[in-house]
Amino acid sequence: MSASATNTEASTVKLIARRNEDRGGADHGWLKTLHTFSFADYYDPRFESYGCLRVINEDRVQPERGFGTHGHREMEIFSYVVSGELEHKDSMGNTEVLRRGDIQHTSAGTGIRHSEHNKPKATVPVHFLQIWAIPHTSDLEPRYFARHFTDEEKTDKLVTVVAPVGSEGVIHEREAEGPAPIMSNVTLKATILSPGKSVEHVFPAPAEGTAGRKGYIHVIQTSGYNTLQAEGNRVKVNDTLELSEGDGAFAVGQKDDKLVIENTGDSPAEVLVFDIQ
Repeated sequence: MSASATNTEASTVKLIARRNEDRGGADHGWLKTLHTFSFADYYDPRFESYGCLRVINEDRVQPERGFGTHGHREMEIFSYVVSGELEHKDSMGNTEVLRRGDIQHTSAGTGIRHSEHNKPKATVPVHFLQIWAIPHTSDLEPRYFARHFTDEEKTDKLVTVVAPVGSEGVIHEREAEGPAPIMSNVTLKATILSPGKSVEHVFPAPAEGTAGRKGYIHVIQTSGYNTLQAEGNRVKVNDTLELSEGDGAFAVGQKDDKLVIENTGDSPAEVLVFDIQ
């Protein structure tokens, strides 16, 4: 937990803030990146992972630049595009340009190689979140999935955009309606909250033998890159913990506990909510 973390409690939900200014990251010129968990040259033993959630990187890639071809294995990797255009190519033969509202998920399994670049001839950076989760099963056959969710679908609703295979509404096909399938015990939900509006996440039952069900909240930096104290759109969690753009919060709750997220600012806030078994 960071030195400026805030502990608070509503009902039996425990919250610990992960402040924007305490995240890792780097400005490489072509890439501006912020890391919630240890990644690349940023290492903090307090923030290596959270359950099966291993990486939340908020990336901005300059025009005609990107991540060259590189390999992954035994990891579930997905990209949530906020703005701009992200070109994806991989060793499975997939080539795709992703735009706002798109989610691309790669189940790396026994091994894949891929690249991600800002679209050729782009004039603005591409802003996206790169998220990794540890799979619950090893030696999986590599797979690729793509989904799209409009702003309208997410406005003032908490929409499930990634969910474990076998969950309600999950179709295990490359392109389909509903959440992207993941071979990991993590669910991702997204919302675009209007001022004064709120959404609720209800905790499922914790896994047997665990102290509680884990959750994580992240407020996306839609107003621009910032490594200092969070600014811009504001939300309040369970009427106690205030978060702004780039802030996050670890949560632990029991069955039927709630995370109530309210927009207390004067403009829409884009928020991600992770449910972690």
